[in-house]
Amino acid sequence: MRDHAHDHGGGHDHLPKNERAIGIAAILTGTFMLAEVAGGLISGSLALLADAGHMLTDFASLMLAWLAFRLARRPADAARTYGYDRFSVLAAFVNGMTLFVIAAWICWEAVQRLREPVEVMGGLMLGVAVAGLLVNIAAFYVLTRDESENLNVRAAALHVAGDLLGSVAAIVASLVILWTGWMPIDPILSVLVALIILRSAWAVVRESGHILLEGAPRGFDQEEVVRALREDVAGVTGIEHLHAWQVTQERPMVTLEVETEAGCDRDRVRDEVKALLNERFGLGHATVEIR
Repeated sequence: MRDHAHDHGGGHDHLPKNERAIGIAAILTGTFMLAEVAGGLISGSLALLADAGHMLTDFASLMLAWLAFRLARRPADAARTYGYDRFSVLAAFVNGMTLFVIAAWICWEAVQRLREPVEVMGGLMLGVAVAGLLVNIAAFYVLTRDESENLNVRAAALHVAGDLLGSVAAIVASLVILWTGWMPIDPILSVLVALIILRSAWAVVRESGHILLEGAPRGFDQEEVVRALREDVAGVTGIEHLHAWQVTQERPMVTLEVETEAGCDRDRVRDEVKALLNERFGLGHATVEIR
């Protein structure tokens, strides 16, 4: 006879707060994006156009992230026994990949501008860039004020951070143009922002990809878990088929088979194993099979 223990607590209390933050950031980003596009076209600034293009994808990414939270609120069903939580991880992965595309476009356009310099209206560029900086600071604050560990929120915050850096670069470029008339500063600073974006994008893609590939939770040490269970739970003689993964960053899972001494209390062993996994390793959802 085999005993199974399941804990299907969804842990969605964080969703409304994160969802609201994403929604506010989307409204701020989408509204200002139109002004930045107009400013970039009129002034001729690549830095502004690059930032506007980034804000366009940010708006789409934020809306995708918002949709992910909406879907995550739906209950699990027979076809999706874990619910829709992982859609937020998929959204984070897509958002990270779009950052690579944006950075590549900025670099390509910068090379063209260096070959054939374009006259930039520094005054208009400066005004739009300062306004963009204020909007991005507001959006970034909304997304980071609660220090959310949600990967989807982090991906959205990185998008906005890239915009914020783009606004700073545009301000610096506009000031250089106003003071010196040196136009190459515009594409040069655009490339610098693109490289910073790439570094952040790689972190999001790597982590979300790890979750999608059923990788173990961050810091999980299989040998340490096995040693703790054998040493600290009376009656345990062996651990087999130990697997740990994450539905989302906040929902780590573990399954394992526990071999026990003959005649020991299986219910006690099961309860102590689950308690140890939760308290010491943060694995609150455990499926434990006793043999």
